[in-house]
Amino acid sequence: MKLKKLTTAILLSTLPTAGAFAAAMDRSGQSMSAFFQPGNYFEAGLSVLDPTVEGVEAGKSATQRHIGDMADSYYFPSAALKLQVADQFSVGILYDQPFGAKAEYSGNNVFVSAPNDLILSSLPGLTTSAIGADIQGNTNVEVDTQNLSLILGYQPTENWNIYGGAAYQTVKGHVSLRGSAYSLYNGYDANIKETGGMGWLAGVAFQIPEIALKASVTYRSEIDHDVTIRESIGLVDHIANIPPGQLPALPPAAGALIGGAIAANAAEGKTTITTPQSVNLDFQTGIMADTVAFANVRWVNWKDFAIRPYKFGKVSEVVGQAVGRPNGFNLVEYSEDQWSVTAGVGRKLTEKWAGNVSVGWDSGAGNPVTTLGPTEGFWNVGLGAQYSPTPQTFIAGGVKYFWLGDAKAQTGAQAGGSDYVAEFKDNHALAYGLKIGYRF
Repeated sequence: MKLKKLTTAILLSTLPTAGAFAAAMDRSGQSMSAFFQPGNYFEAGLSVLDPTVEGVEAGKSATQRHIGDMADSYYFPSAALKLQVADQFSVGILYDQPFGAKAEYSGNNVFVSAPNDLILSSLPGLTTSAIGADIQGNTNVEVDTQNLSLILGYQPTENWNIYGGAAYQTVKGHVSLRGSAYSLYNGYDANIKETGGMGWLAGVAFQIPEIALKASVTYRSEIDHDVTIRESIGLVDHIANIPPGQLPALPPAAGALIGGAIAANAAEGKTTITTPQSVNLDFQTGIMADTVAFANVRWVNWKDFAIRPYKFGKVSEVVGQAVGRPNGFNLVEYSEDQWSVTAGVGRKLTEKWAGNVSVGWDSGAGNPVTTLGPTEGFWNVGLGAQYSPTPQTFIAGGVKYFWLGDAKAQTGAQAGGSDYVAEFKDNHALAYGLKIGYRF
């Protein structure tokens, strides 16, 4: 069973829909498969995700209204160029968009602002209307990253490939919090100007071409982004602009809290966002003529990830005194690391056609989870096809159906505890992918 007889089927293990809907903000799965292709190789792909995530107010919410679909569809491209510059040396450039988020609430629920939104649940008489503030809008988030990796590989023998390199990554985005779920943060906006940071990767691969066996393990480092986030807390800004004597009489505790929040809201400083480290383990082997089995295992260190914008954090230290969090709290955090597994079989059907089937599982990153991404892991099934008009070229496409894990959604002030404000069940997603490849 020679490798050349399996070339078409092997490529099927790299269909671009892998990792399209994963835990926390994981998107692309950061595949290294293009770098292990023989000779000189180029590929470009596009993946599209169409999720449906609906739920109901629950937990600490005073009502139990329906929450319509809050997960927006999105797409992300990828590309790779690999050159075998000498018998024992190769170089590669990989582009992807590894992390991201896109969501928007609508309708009538605790994530859309209303005139009578409570500022703090512990102070039932203190509402936005009581102080003359009407914070309009709905909760939404969009975060995008781009990653460019330059990789050098050394192949001391036909069987081994030792590689490493540098990664340049950018991040940008915005977050808007609205509705009674966020109490004093109703009206919070954060805009993250695109900024870059450097990281690194390293790994080793082993292959036995005669049986189409390939195995690799790749480590990617954390990447720090030091950013100045433009923040505003609309409700606090509104209160601060009320002329002296016109602010309604408030309980002493409420007055002290609002005074402290106004002072903290004036703070300025930089925020460090650190995207997580990860490990990918990839394996494939021939199991019969023209047929390969493949598997990918991915670990991402989301447990140590958190975003606490500077001004948000300063205000949280004030608000935290009233909600049992004296050290403040984060805008986003996760309680567990992510594990994901994809396995399948690819088969060459004719000289020009091949197909594959796959099954995937993702652990999620903890439950309860942030209101900005309220699902916990998934199961999926996938189908793929590939057409090779010439031995040097191919076009591949695939589709995956996701059963998204049920989750309880909590705000930053609740993270780390058991309280939550909404519950999301029985949700799903569809992912589509297209990829073209060329050997030269």
